Amino acid sequence: MLPDPAAVAARGAAVLAERARAAVAARGTFSMALSGGSTPWAMLEVLAAEAVPWEHVTVLQVDERVAPAGDEQRNLTHLRAALPADVALLPMPVEAGDLEAAAEAYARLLPRPLDLVHLGLGADGHTASLVPGDGVLAVRDRLVAATAPYQGHRRLTLTYPTLDHARFALWLVTGAVKAEALARLLAGDPALPATHVGTPEQLLLVDRAAAEAT
Repeated sequence: MLPDPAAVAARGAAVLAERARAAVAARGTFSMALSGGSTPWAMLEVLAAEAVPWEHVTVLQVDERVAPAGDEQRNLTHLRAALPADVALLPMPVEAGDLEAAAEAYARLLPRPLDLVHLGLGADGHTASLVPGDGVLAVRDRLVAATAPYQGHRRLTLTYPTLDHARFALWLVTGAVKAEALARLLAGDPALPATHVGTPEQLLLVDRAAAEAT
């Protein structure tokens, strides 16, 4: 447990940098898929001060809302603002007219396995855009899928098979609004989509407010 979101962001940045350096030293490349959220954006700002071999890094997206380019609701908008301008960033093609074809196209770009996936936790227990009740939870034959509308947007998301085969999952969970979902996740509540992520190595970074109910 860390004291606040700033501490979670700083620790997350240190973990990302360390994993990137180790992967590049071992394999020559590092691939990471990033989610959205205020604490992750803060993490990426801190990451700019870390020693990261960006020329060997590929950044992908865990999920993305279907919205116009540059929209503030798009994770990509914030990723472009936070990451070095010359980093290899592969955005989800959510502006395509055919979302199913777009999902298939993005799946072809995914390194297999991803070195790292960054995940958050919604108050309803979702992670990525794997939302309670969505048919995408049952997808096992695709690496990327399109969701039903959620909070006003359809989305593209990495599926469980992609998350499960990543080398490492880094979770950032902050804020009192996440406390109940976090307690249920730690208890292994099968009703939460987040509980079913099976990445072999996982690290959960939480702040005091989120951990209050655990």
